[in-house]
Amino acid sequence: MHTQTIPPGFALNALGHLVPEHQIREHDKLRDDVARSLALEAEELHSRIKAFKAKALADIADMVAIAADKYQVKIGGKKGNVSLSTFDGQYKVTRTYAERIAFTEELEAARELINDCIVRWSEGANANIKVLVDRAFRANGQGQIKTAAVLELLRLDISDDGWKRAMEALKDSIQSVGATAYVRVYKRIGATDQYRPLALDIAAL
Repeated sequence: MHTQTIPPGFALNALGHLVPEHQIREHDKLRDDVARSLALEAEELHSRIKAFKAKALADIADMVAIAADKYQVKIGGKKGNVSLSTFDGQYKVTRTYAERIAFTEELEAARELINDCIVRWSEGANANIKVLVDRAFRANGQGQIKTAAVLELLRLDISDDGWKRAMEALKDSIQSVGATAYVRVYKRIGATDQYRPLALDIAAL
């Protein structure tokens, strides 16, 4: 975040340099205005959605607590998935939890065992498996292994002792690091029993 005092008649560029405004092209100024306006509006929407999620989780937790009190039961530990519907069935709000996982150092042992299998197996018939393995252990831009791609290897049904050892090492490398709560809102499609999610993700709109 820039904290530098900008004197009148100047603008700060991306490198942190002061540039006289008369040296800035009109098109650059227009681009700045559009990008800044959209970004500030997006920041406001981000804050509102964040506040909505907090309120929704609190309200749903209150409903669960009221139900527990009504039936005189004590609910402990991680709260489960919950679905709330309006009386007319027009809307449905759900709270779901998705477990977050990470991989321990045993993932490297699994990688070596898998590579041993690929080297030992003949070429050709296992070309597709090699592609899956390469994709599974390829890090993304942040240097992180793609969890879904690694877990996809566990679904392969391969009758090979070396592969089974590799899958055991892979299973042992999986570590739960918590859970993320999701709130989703659905609207009924006409008079049917089908619901359409109200997308709160820009990419999904």
